[in-house]
Amino acid sequence: MCQILAHKFKTYTMVKINHSLIFNTCAILLCAITIISCQTKQKEELPPNIVWITSEDNSKHYQKLFDDNGIPTPNIESLAKEGLIFNRAFSNAPVCSVARSAIISGCYGPRIGAQFHRKMAVVPMPDSLKMFPAYLRRAGYYTTNNSKEDYNIIKSDDVWDESSKKASWKNRSEKQPFFHVFNIGVSHESSMHFTAQDMESNPTETDINSFKIQPNHPNTQLFKYTNALYRDKIREMDRQVGEIIKELKEEGRLDDTFIFYFGDHGGVLPGSKGYLYETGLHVPMVVHVPKNYRHLVRDKIGSTINGFVSFIDLAPTVLNLAGIDIPKEIDGTAFLGKDIEIEELNSRDETYSYADRFDEKYDVVRAVRKGKYKYIRSYQPFNYDGLMNNYRYKQLAYQEWQTLYHDGKLNEVQSVFFEKRAPEMLFDIDADPYETKNLADDPAYSSTLINMREKLASWVKGMPDLSFYPEHFLIEKAFENPVEFGKIHSNEIQKYIEIADLNLQHFDDAKNSLTTALKSSDPRERYWAIIACSTFGQQANGMESHIREMASQDTELINRVRAAEFLGIVKKLDPSAIMTNSLYESEKPSEALLILNSIVLMNSGNYNYKFDIKLDKLAKTVAEDSEVQLRLKYLNII
Repeated sequence: MCQILAHKFKTYTMVKINHSLIFNTCAILLCAITIISCQTKQKEELPPNIVWITSEDNSKHYQKLFDDNGIPTPNIESLAKEGLIFNRAFSNAPVCSVARSAIISGCYGPRIGAQFHRKMAVVPMPDSLKMFPAYLRRAGYYTTNNSKEDYNIIKSDDVWDESSKKASWKNRSEKQPFFHVFNIGVSHESSMHFTAQDMESNPTETDINSFKIQPNHPNTQLFKYTNALYRDKIREMDRQVGEIIKELKEEGRLDDTFIFYFGDHGGVLPGSKGYLYETGLHVPMVVHVPKNYRHLVRDKIGSTINGFVSFIDLAPTVLNLAGIDIPKEIDGTAFLGKDIEIEELNSRDETYSYADRFDEKYDVVRAVRKGKYKYIRSYQPFNYDGLMNNYRYKQLAYQEWQTLYHDGKLNEVQSVFFEKRAPEMLFDIDADPYETKNLADDPAYSSTLINMREKLASWVKGMPDLSFYPEHFLIEKAFENPVEFGKIHSNEIQKYIEIADLNLQHFDDAKNSLTTALKSSDPRERYWAIIACSTFGQQANGMESHIREMASQDTELINRVRAAEFLGIVKKLDPSAIMTNSLYESEKPSEALLILNSIVLMNSGNYNYKFDIKLDKLAKTVAEDSEVQLRLKYLNII
């Protein structure tokens, strides 16, 4: 267009020389302005490059940029000087595969079936939706990932140009825009799997007395060393961030590349990764805004954004920066790019999160944070936080914490991790950043509690949340098309949630509804009614005869186990025989793993029931499953 205008202008000025000087001057100026405008528009329409730097297992609590108890991270801080600090950035899940599935899809895991960590089955993307880099590729971007994926979702061939330890943005065509992911693993949880000998022979760079131990942890030498070593790993992570920045600078890419730095979920100190507390979810995030694309950001460079952003928002944000339409099936909302007003962004004040199975440990926990308040809903609160999870307990600090609890050497706040949770917890994060004071029973917060309870219930029903079916049922019946299954069975899921929520009522108010649900022909209604009774504990003793009958006669193995679990919790029956025989009958690894979760709970120091499980009586498919084997090793069966 600009070349055509220039040619016409040249012809025009040659044949119209008899016109006045003023007219010619005006024509020259008009065409020159048009040409410059076209060239400027062409330049602005070129899409920016986008780089992600993700560090594994880092919550915001250990970086001074975000928390006074943290250490300096000069390279991350340098990004912030030419960009934005996101003070309220959250993972939607506190573990790698579930968090990364939310990132790559822009969707909540429990809606699409991607909520279980260490996948026993993968799920397809929702119909018509693609992993977001596929849209970038379609628009001409060169997309690369170096190199962790860890999705619980089936990946199609159109996502990455290259995803490997050698993947680089440098291999693109000349002038082709790129989206590249660097993954830094030095601070991963495995870096805390040191031995007592390591602790003695390897002093830390970080002074072990230069920070405060969080209040729910014992203030021991081991916890101090673990904290210091973790901060050392963060220092090394920051140095690696600096190397990436240097590489981009040397290639002359800083002025046309958005650089996102963020942790891939919370940290690795005990009670963080794998739990819906702030240390498991609240991540550091900084975005470098390139000089050539500052027109896409409405806020002042170097400022702090206090609006809430979540991992489901990353996909639509990248698409928005690239000028690509955001698919309607994405759950998240863009927080940078065209049409994003800073006032609206800073007004965002909600984030939702979820925790289900982590490796071999099952639970169903959901949370919402709105402003300074955090509400955590535990649907199976008798599954206490500290229940054995093999990978967690490779860390010496976990082992010491548990030992000190059983030896009676912890205070009340430090002991909570090893005791059954309240079904609902409410925290004021500003006043209580480590979530040690549950306000749910405080009359002064009753209206806040009700508001947050209703907000979370609306969210889980609205998804709808597939976790109200056991995982083995989903694998068998739902995972060919989880989203469609959820839509078809939305009414049933809402009913299960309502039964689960009976344990939030006074028992006398819930009794009749529980009795009806226990007698239902729908096995999932019976399942959640039993779990509600287990939450009520001794208050539900009047249900004993019916639940005892279910423990021996229910058509569903898992319901027999849940019924035995209730009887074990209230000390009415040794559940070991019923649970063991149900385990022998199971031929589905995910069903057997859920049964084993109850066995480990009943075997724990809180209950001390003894189990004599014979390996040769297990179905071959069960005995050979890697997650099942973690439970069998813990129980000294293999």
